[in-house]
Amino acid sequence: MAKKDLIYSDQLSMFGAREIIGFGSTDFYIKEMDRNKAIEIIVKNHYSKKVFNNSYIHLGCYINGELLGVLQFGHLLNNLSVGTLVEGTNAGEALELNRMWFDDKAERNSESKALSYSIKYIRSKFKNIQWIQSFADQRCGGFGIVYQAANFSYYGEHTSDFYEIEGEFYHQIMLTNNGRSASNSSKAKRLKATKDEAIKHTFRQFRYIYFMNPKTKQKCKLKEMPYPKHYAEKPNSFEKVEVGGLFSNSFETELSNEAGT
Repeated sequence: MAKKDLIYSDQLSMFGAREIIGFGSTDFYIKEMDRNKAIEIIVKNHYSKKVFNNSYIHLGCYINGELLGVLQFGHLLNNLSVGTLVEGTNAGEALELNRMWFDDKAERNSESKALSYSIKYIRSKFKNIQWIQSFADQRCGGFGIVYQAANFSYYGEHTSDFYEIEGEFYHQIMLTNNGRSASNSSKAKRLKATKDEAIKHTFRQFRYIYFMNPKTKQKCKLKEMPYPKHYAEKPNSFEKVEVGGLFSNSFETELSNEAGT
């Protein structure tokens, strides 16, 4: 695997062909990984300390043979609403990047490079996927430079309220929408029971979408905007220092699906 290319399984599938399992080159590639292992790494290392049950694509990023990053993709939180964002899109035809974590040892630009490789893998294996959405969270200390470097389009920002309990964050949606799983999970019940003691935060979130086909992008009902400028600050102890337009340390995303169970 001297050059960048698709990675195939060693064994033939039931249809007589080898299965696509990743993309990259010998020294840098993304590859399917065990779901439980991906969850273990995210829970241990990602500052949210939790994952989403709707994730069904789990990718490890291997740099010089060492696993230094994990990306998890899944359905949008409200998968039936995808058509309200991009006309003609049906449930199951869009993805959201739910979690992304990289070790500090990962080389510079690893996050955007892994995203680009993940898109090539998804485009080749999941041909029904029309677009991929992700959110950059203010707590990460940036406006989404990783997505900008991976050629995602930017569709504005919004604010979301979160409640902090003993260092763990809970999305406001857990207090509402009776009958939905997000509002009836064990975490939601904990928030409702201790809301008066929780610390309320309001964070900015920046929406990015990558379209697999330019024709699909034309059907997007959101207004595309110029990329927001990057900034250097230390929100919530997550240091991001801008160096030559890029942040110098590792990157972790905390996305809009905070309400997931």
